[in-house]
Amino acid sequence: MLPIVASFSMMLNLRERLAIIRIQADAAIGRSPTGMPKRNLLLTPEELAQTSSVTLHHYNQDAESFWQGTKGHDVSQNRNALIEHLVGEGPFRILDFGCGPGRDLKAFKELGYEAIGLEGAERFVELARNYSSCEVWQQDFLQLKLPAEHFDGIFANAALFHVPSQELPRVLKELWATLKWNGVLFSSNPRGANEEGWSGGRYGVFYNLERWRELVTAAGFVEITHYYRPAGLPRQQQPWLASLWRKIKR
Repeated sequence: MLPIVASFSMMLNLRERLAIIRIQADAAIGRSPTGMPKRNLLLTPEELAQTSSVTLHHYNQDAESFWQGTKGHDVSQNRNALIEHLVGEGPFRILDFGCGPGRDLKAFKELGYEAIGLEGAERFVELARNYSSCEVWQQDFLQLKLPAEHFDGIFANAALFHVPSQELPRVLKELWATLKWNGVLFSSNPRGANEEGWSGGRYGVFYNLERWRELVTAAGFVEITHYYRPAGLPRQQQPWLASLWRKIKR
């Protein structure tokens, strides 16, 4: 885990700068949904590191309450979506990317899959190992060390939106590289209009389908399908965009 911000004033300066809504430079309009002018602002290496360290500090501080508040959430629709698109002969190996305290990691293991977790928050790693009895790798999303062509599926549920937009193309290519041929990437992120910045002590990017599709396709993936959650509600009450992607030879 990266060092926590050294001083309160430094934290304020960082948040004042990053709290500005930033829209992608190739957006179709010149102003954000809030009326703010479009900005093409790249984060410095120090600021990138702090998006991780501050976000992970938030999760470490709230690990127990987060676990109590989310362990009963039913995301079986998402797990099943990944499973039903795995191809080839098993046993299949699944990477739970951003596994948190281990809810889905344990579910995959109980279904008979070889499940490995990856998580940046130290406290979540401890909880996930104890709860799931699975192998869990502690890695910052911005400093991944993944084996080549190792996984049949990647389950990135509520995780990739924490990666700053300027680093996401690299991270997606690293996920592409760690998948086997015909492997599947599942992602679920809170959707938006491509806003980016701090929200409640965490850094996040809130993509619409069109921009998310551009980014994942550019990394080499082919889209399988997408849907919005929770199921059965009007679109305005479906804050989550879920999508599935395959690594194929073109």
